[in-house]
Amino acid sequence: MSPQRRTALVSVGAACLLVAIKLVAGLASSSLGLLAEAAHSGTDLAAALLTFFAVSVAVRPADRGHPYGHGKAQNLAALAEAGFLILVSVGIGVAAILRLAGVVEFEVEPTWWTFAAIALVLLVDGSRTMVSLRGARLYRSDALLANALHFGSDFVGTIAVLAGLTAAALGFPAGDSIAALFVSGLVVAAAFRLGKRNVDALMDRAPEDDARIARQAIARLEPPVELRRIRLRRAGGEHFADVVIGVAPGAAIGQGHAAADRVEQALHAALPGIDVVVHVEPRGGDGGIRERTLAAALTVSHVREIHNLTVLDVDGSIEVSLHLKLPGDLPLDQAHEIAEQVEAAIRRDVREVQTVRTHLEPLKETASGEEVDIDKEAVEAVVRDETGAEPRELRLVRTDDGIVVFLTLGLGATGSLADAHGRAAAIEERVREAVPAIADVVVHTEP
Repeated sequence: MSPQRRTALVSVGAACLLVAIKLVAGLASSSLGLLAEAAHSGTDLAAALLTFFAVSVAVRPADRGHPYGHGKAQNLAALAEAGFLILVSVGIGVAAILRLAGVVEFEVEPTWWTFAAIALVLLVDGSRTMVSLRGARLYRSDALLANALHFGSDFVGTIAVLAGLTAAALGFPAGDSIAALFVSGLVVAAAFRLGKRNVDALMDRAPEDDARIARQAIARLEPPVELRRIRLRRAGGEHFADVVIGVAPGAAIGQGHAAADRVEQALHAALPGIDVVVHVEPRGGDGGIRERTLAAALTVSHVREIHNLTVLDVDGSIEVSLHLKLPGDLPLDQAHEIAEQVEAAIRRDVREVQTVRTHLEPLKETASGEEVDIDKEAVEAVVRDETGAEPRELRLVRTDDGIVVFLTLGLGATGSLADAHGRAAAIEERVREAVPAIADVVVHTEP
């Protein structure tokens, strides 16, 4: 048996005990307050049985017909409990008013064991309130929280009954009816609050406090994420979030996924246990021409890679050129058609561009190569002359396209990226001059 069901079953046993104690003591002393509490505990028994059933259903895992789980069974049980409480409390209130108005004659005769019974009731009420409240917090259960609030109101109501019986014992019999009326009002108010809370959950009313916490958590992310929409709902103590974020139109799929992961982590930290679904969309046309051009080109299928994207302003006319890498086994006519689709997409999405030129290249997933030691001295001499130090790493690899040089340079940490790029470009140019057979130079700069 699950801990939640065990907690609910304890409530069933306690409700049975309290009904018996209050009913016997109320009949023996003619106390309307105790009889009202007995009726109240009778509804507790029905409510506890409903809670036991609801928790048994709610702990079932999600299935094809209930992808969000069965948590709302707890809200249904709590709503039914609220309805029972209101009906019984209204009946008790009417009876108390009839007694106070003299329509019904009565005589309250409290005895010492009546007060002993009340003391026992207070002990049981206090214990089960704490047990249900602890279970509600531990398992985030709406049904157990409803029980905790209900049992807490029972405890306060029993205190009022005790006061009424004490007044009756001291010669003021109307005190018992006043206590019964107080209990009725107390329970009705609690039932309305309980009903509203669960109606809101069943109607998927957005939990405003939780939504505010979620928005603040996303707003604190660095780098920032554009939050376009967030929808929250609660079911059986669980939170579900549907989030839409905007990323740069030129962002790669991996970058969008990483942004979604950061949103999920932030929401899990702010609202533990939340179930989050994040949808990533490209931002609107507020980026630069390069960013929007790249995003437009990547919307065309089969385009695997784009590089050497250049944007030129020629006599007031914006021209774009770029290299497209497509699968190498693609027929030329299909590759040309894809290039035309890319050009059309750029002109459609980037209105400023008048001319688009594309260069097609085959995409190689891998290329063969072997490391060689030729001409290393010439490359090292260039690096020493430019930086005054040896390269941190130098490798020459022979490929099908020629020799590729991989250089790692240590530069000053205080310089700017533009300065580092300028020095790397100068070294690359000198290496090409020193070793004409080199096909490419890849320079990595470090502080």
